[in-house]
Amino acid sequence: MKLFSAPPRWDASRPEVWHDWQLQRLRTYLSHRVLPFSAHYQRLFAENDIHPEDIQTYEDWARVPFSSKKDLTVSKEEQRGFVLIPNEKALKREWGVIWNAISHGSAYAKEQIEREFRPVMMTSTTGRSSDPVPFAFTKHDLANLDVTGRRLMEVGASQREWKHVNAFPYAPHLAFWQAHHAGLGFGTFMVSTGGGKVLGTEGNMNMIEKVRPEVIIAMPTFFYHLLREAVETGKHWPNMKRIVLGGEKVAEGMRARLHALATELGADDVKIISTYGFTEAKMAFPECPTSLEVGASGFHLSPDLGLVELVDPTTGLPVPEGHAGEIVFTPLDARGTVVIRYRTGDIAEGGLSWAQCPHCGRMCGRLLGPISRVSEVRELQFDKIKGTLVNFNILEHLLDDMKGVAAWQVELRKLHDDPHEVDELLLHVAPEDGMNTGELEHRLGRRFAEVTEIRPNEIQFHDVAELRDRLGVGRLLKEAKILDSRPKDAARILKTSN
Repeated sequence: MKLFSAPPRWDASRPEVWHDWQLQRLRTYLSHRVLPFSAHYQRLFAENDIHPEDIQTYEDWARVPFSSKKDLTVSKEEQRGFVLIPNEKALKREWGVIWNAISHGSAYAKEQIEREFRPVMMTSTTGRSSDPVPFAFTKHDLANLDVTGRRLMEVGASQREWKHVNAFPYAPHLAFWQAHHAGLGFGTFMVSTGGGKVLGTEGNMNMIEKVRPEVIIAMPTFFYHLLREAVETGKHWPNMKRIVLGGEKVAEGMRARLHALATELGADDVKIISTYGFTEAKMAFPECPTSLEVGASGFHLSPDLGLVELVDPTTGLPVPEGHAGEIVFTPLDARGTVVIRYRTGDIAEGGLSWAQCPHCGRMCGRLLGPISRVSEVRELQFDKIKGTLVNFNILEHLLDDMKGVAAWQVELRKLHDDPHEVDELLLHVAPEDGMNTGELEHRLGRRFAEVTEIRPNEIQFHDVAELRDRLGVGRLLKEAKILDSRPKDAARILKTSN
């Protein structure tokens, strides 16, 4: 059913064209799809006396209350309020439905309605900080996954004749399914291994040996350990041309390590691309290929499918273009589970840019990283007097960029496991081969103090295999790089996003 005007070309239109089109699309989407069929947003808009036709500017749009993870972690019945459930009476008034019934018959019209609205698949949030939240997809949403998947391939400069391996964990998680639909949408060869939990490290290496792919798609921590194992066992993978990463942040140090390992495996011209996605968006945004020296290009948006805003994480007010801010997302064509003005809790440190990408020439809006988490600013009680704020986003980049560190894990615990005692920070480190641990311990302590004004209470050294097990590589959906071992009633997270 055609309800919306055709969008401009997604990657080649001026910012002012997109701004006008997105506001028009937003009004139509809210009027014809969200408010008639979402119980939650019917109530929210009515309570705040907001009508879609009144949204003529971005200042008008800013009056709409935010949604957040807190709104979604409710009872199953309340979660249904975010699902677009068609109302037969409202649909009968839609011109598209009437036209389909007249021109193709009532059976065809019903089939099109079911394609648009009937849930056929479910993903869920990862549940790292709260219970997983289910997100329903319809065939309409899966078609959009094909579109965003194809764009991921195109922005990444893949080629149809190349072979691809999807090593994301097989789970009801967006990363796996976006990669799967990237293969379908682009029309290329794709083998999904299910990650470490399905085939294990050796099984993934054997599959790569058989397929000889040009592109491998994976979680950064898992793929780093996979490449290390491949180097240690004498593998030769010269076909690799792209390493596509998702599901975790990717520091420059991690990119450099992956590039060095790929070079050892014979891949002389590999490009490393990161993607940014989240369950609530039902899509991922890719970088385009650049060299390590140039740095990351930024995450290329799909402005025809989603409206992205950046706001101050404390005040919730919009920030100027190019300024750091919390990412807020609104879909423009989603069905199934839908969230409007969704606060992700993610900070785009480089802001949102509508300038033409200097690397690939696309004009579609880019989120400039690094991407950090609001919730990763934690309050720790290192003494009996007052708390200390520690930004773990900065710590992650510090450790990923530290030469001599092969792998790491930060563990938070209470002295003597007593919830009333002070907090302790324990750093687990696997040093690179030949690294002097005394020298590395000194450098780590000094860098911690320079960047965070604290020092680890203890640094423990492990071999790579031991630390791989601590991290849960191949076992957990997301590796436990920050492990909070404090008693639940003692662990406190600074809530800056409320």
